[in-house]
Amino acid sequence: MRLVPKPPGSSPVRTERSLGDDLAQRFRAVRALTESLCAPLSAEDMVVQSMPDASPAKWHLAHTTWFFETFFLGTGAGAAGGTGEGGPREPGFTLFHPRYGYLFNSYYDAVGPRHARASRGLLTRPLLEEIRAYRAQVDARVAALLARQLDARGKAVLELGLNHEQQHQELLLTDVKHALYSNPLRPAYAPPPAAALRRAPPLGFVAHAGGLHEVGHAGPGFAFDNECPRHRVWLEPFALATRPVTNGEYVAFMEDGGYRRPELWLFDGFAAARANGWEAPLYWERHPSGWTLFTLHGPRPLDLEEPVAHVSLYEADAYARWTGARLPTEEEWEVAAGADDDSADTADGGRFHPAVADTGRARQGVAQLFGDVWEWTRSAYAPYPRFRPAAGALGEYNGKFMCNQFVLRGGSCATPAGHVRGTYRNFFYPEARWQFSGIRLAREA
Repeated sequence: MRLVPKPPGSSPVRTERSLGDDLAQRFRAVRALTESLCAPLSAEDMVVQSMPDASPAKWHLAHTTWFFETFFLGTGAGAAGGTGEGGPREPGFTLFHPRYGYLFNSYYDAVGPRHARASRGLLTRPLLEEIRAYRAQVDARVAALLARQLDARGKAVLELGLNHEQQHQELLLTDVKHALYSNPLRPAYAPPPAAALRRAPPLGFVAHAGGLHEVGHAGPGFAFDNECPRHRVWLEPFALATRPVTNGEYVAFMEDGGYRRPELWLFDGFAAARANGWEAPLYWERHPSGWTLFTLHGPRPLDLEEPVAHVSLYEADAYARWTGARLPTEEEWEVAAGADDDSADTADGGRFHPAVADTGRARQGVAQLFGDVWEWTRSAYAPYPRFRPAAGALGEYNGKFMCNQFVLRGGSCATPAGHVRGTYRNFFYPEARWQFSGIRLAREA
């Protein structure tokens, strides 16, 4: 894997940007945010695994700690295979617990065997207080190492660890949402924020010229290896919708028999819809008085003006076909998005739910490219030209998943602030619905 560290003298990475370039401060801030996201949860909440794709909050606390212990302090020491980086980075390195690597390794085959993903909810032990003691000890050891002079590789691995934990902060929220929804009581994670009542602007399209464009990460700032290298692509002229699809627009698709019309669906998508009994996006429930929606703030009536969320690639594609449009390619999305958007609605606002599009925050006529909902693209998740994963376990971070998945762009209301950017390539299987995944239309120009 190619890590992309921030070169000396460049502008700060946007994660906790008010803290500047101090890695120690940023490390403390990111770790503290994970704990704050867990603050509303009971110990019982934190052990639940509601489906194989999700993980218990306690596991997220432990896994992100294991990542720093294994790859930053130990560079894989004490695990079968290692990482190809040599000996431990920490003098006198010892594992906190000899079995934690087995329990909290996610998918790094080079590091050693691991507990089955679908059985993470069975790990009632170690206790939550033991996991918090693990976090505290590893945090102190990382802080001690940061007080020393780190080489460029050490800084790059720490940067990767911080961004890795931010990914798990988003997963923690989406996994908790699914777990609470699975409880018949439909409990709330947090009290609702003040509502900003407004209408979504009319849907339009903004045309973009075709031709030769460059996409992918280049320049200062962190990027995951799958965002690199920057390269040229040829695009035909296209147009991108001015905002994401709303709940009300999606209801019209449903009322027109959208889930029962095979001509609108990819073959595998229609089969998945029938096999899983899909009749609406995840978290929607029909009542005599109308649709309700489960949120991290509990159930509430469906707001027809908000962006539709929790739809699969299959549903997004079927909806696009129903409108006579299509989903954008990831290259089209990136070219249209341009520079990153500091005003994105992300998890730091505490809303944890997509907001109605605000025309006052639109750029060049386009709103909500960043934050609120991840936007499905029609692009298969594949390596960029000249992409090469690094040797060792860290090379497993992204490259080995480049098969049978699709790319989403833009971030969501559960993404931490500073963790969205124009080149970020999220990826999920086409049937996935538990993330805040939505729809932005495209068409030929």
